[in-house]
Amino acid sequence: MEEAIAKTTATGNTIHKDSDTIIQELQETINSLKKQMEDMHSKLLEAAVLNNKYVQSIQNYQKQIEQLKKPPLFICSVVELIDDMVLLRQHGSNQEIVTRIPDNMKDQIETGARVAVTNNLAIVKPLSKSADVRARVMELIEAPDIDYSMIGGLDEEIKEVVETLELPLTNPELFSDVGIEPPHGILLYGPPGTGKTLIAKAVANRAKATFIRMSASELVQKYIGEGARLVRDVFDIARDKAPSIVFIDEIDAVASRRTYDGTTGSSEVNRTMVQLLAELDGFNERGDVKIVAATNRIDLLDPAILRPGRFDRIIEIPLPDAKGRKEILTIHSRKMKLEGVDIDTLTGMTDGLSGADLKAIVTEAGMFVIRRKGKAVNMQDFKDAYNKIIVKEDEEADTGMFR
Repeated sequence: MEEAIAKTTATGNTIHKDSDTIIQELQETINSLKKQMEDMHSKLLEAAVLNNKYVQSIQNYQKQIEQLKKPPLFICSVVELIDDMVLLRQHGSNQEIVTRIPDNMKDQIETGARVAVTNNLAIVKPLSKSADVRARVMELIEAPDIDYSMIGGLDEEIKEVVETLELPLTNPELFSDVGIEPPHGILLYGPPGTGKTLIAKAVANRAKATFIRMSASELVQKYIGEGARLVRDVFDIARDKAPSIVFIDEIDAVASRRTYDGTTGSSEVNRTMVQLLAELDGFNERGDVKIVAATNRIDLLDPAILRPGRFDRIIEIPLPDAKGRKEILTIHSRKMKLEGVDIDTLTGMTDGLSGADLKAIVTEAGMFVIRRKGKAVNMQDFKDAYNKIIVKEDEEADTGMFR
């Protein structure tokens, strides 16, 4: 009996040990499966990321394939309109063809325009006129905040500018009723700092027209023919956006008396000036395009550019007289808090100065107040500013002569 009980006990222990082993093995299997599942999950995420990349690449390739399947477009110029047909000249080959104008483009196609065509030479769409990007950026988008009321001492000159530039654009019937052709352009000349560019800014502000400004030095280009082409592009843009006003600053840089010293640079400047003369008064109609030019050295200009028809009004912008200096000082100091300042005394001591000099003196007087942390500008501040800007510069100039 005891032996049987012992055998049964041994068998139970063996079964218990086997169960523990099985449980342990199952637990290890579960942990292994969990680890495998985590690895598979990680690989699945990597595969999803790669799949997104491949999908994006496939889409890009599909776009490229669609682009490659599209027929190339060629550029042609419109030579002549023939009812609902048009004569085109292809760029590069100069081949001329006749094709039909699409119904939706009949109002957009005109002689001299550029169009895009397919391999079959069918018009796809009209293009803008070719123009140098340097010419396009010369258009003034935002007008400067300068008005005629901010310019002192030039009442008569401003009156002439208004008559020449604004009236033909705002009231053209006044000229047609009288039977005269309105003026096309004005030339402003005088010493530096007298307000020539300031008048042009006021014109840009007041005129309800496209304002295109450029410096004549920008027209002097490195390569042969570039300057003339730039002039032509500027006036093409001005005609397209008429009514317009073209302002040429420091025109003596390109319109001085024609000479030839045997260099390419000299001939290029002459070529640019000839193109400018042709645009100012050539065979092509200028339309509602007005010209404003400014120079400090009218004595250097070529006689051809000074004749009527190119510049109908030549207006001198002189140094301001006593009345003008008082107006200028009043304009620039009207926002200042003045204390014991006698404008008449300042007017007398600034004889022979330009408007730019007067503005510099007023600004420097305000700087003296800022330096001493004051609140108001007094007479001594103006005297100190005068001594610093005018007297000191004159002394330095005289000293430089004897060095």
